Amino acid sequence: MKNLGILFFALLLSQYTAIAQKDCNTFYPFTMGSTFQMTSYDAKGKPAAIVDYVVTKVSQSDGKEIATVASTIKDEDGKSIADTTFDVSCDGELISMDFKSMVNPQIFEQYKDMDVKMSGTNLEFPNNLSAGQSLPDASLQIQISMGGINMNVDTTIQNRKVEGTENITTPAGSFDCYVITYDSAVKAAGINQTTHAKQWLAKGVGMVKQENYNKKGKVSSSSVLTKFSK
Repeated sequence: MKNLGILFFALLLSQYTAIAQKDCNTFYPFTMGSTFQMTSYDAKGKPAAIVDYVVTKVSQSDGKEIATVASTIKDEDGKSIADTTFDVSCDGELISMDFKSMVNPQIFEQYKDMDVKMSGTNLEFPNNLSAGQSLPDASLQIQISMGGINMNVDTTIQNRKVEGTENITTPAGSFDCYVITYDSAVKAAGINQTTHAKQWLAKGVGMVKQENYNKKGKVSSSSVLTKFSK
C-alpha cells in the first residue's frame, strides 16, 4: 500500500478535445480526432507512465454533448500496459468527467495481473471558473481481486478550490492556467491517508500539469502535458 496517494487520485482528466457548441469549448474544446499526451513522473522526477489520448467520438444525448476518449497507457519503456475509454459530457454550463478518468495510470502497471473493477461519481467543472471558487467533491471506488483475495480502495476528492491563475510551460507549449487545489482521502486495507494536490487547467486545452504532495509538502508524483494537437 506504499504511496496510495500516487496511485489513485491523479485526475488525468482534461486533455480531451471535441464539442464546439454553447460554452462547452471554454476549457475543453473537443474536436474529433484530437490527440494529447500526459507523462507521469515519480517523486524523483523520473518518467513512470505515458498516456496517449484520442477523441474517437462526439455525440449528443439528453441535450448534452458527449466526447468519448480512448487512452493507451504505457510504462516508462514504452510498453503498453492497458487501454481504456471514458466519456466527457457538457450541458453548456458544466463539464462532467467520467470517474474512470480519475485513475492514475500507475495503478494499471502495479496491478496489471489482477482483476480491477471501478465505480464512482463524476468529476465536475463549471465553465466559468474564478479565483476563490469552490468545486464539487468526487469519489472513486476500486475493487482489486487476485487468487480469491479482495481489496477495496475508496478515494474521495474533496476541498476543491480555484486558487488563481498562473502561466505554465511544458513540452507541449506555454499556457495561461487556472490553479485548482484539492485533497484526496484514501481508505484501503485499514489504512487512511489524505494527500494534497495542485492542478493547472488551461482554456482550450484542459489539464496542463498536476502535482501530488506528501504530508511533508514535497512532490510525490506529477503529470505534465507533453503533446497536444487538435
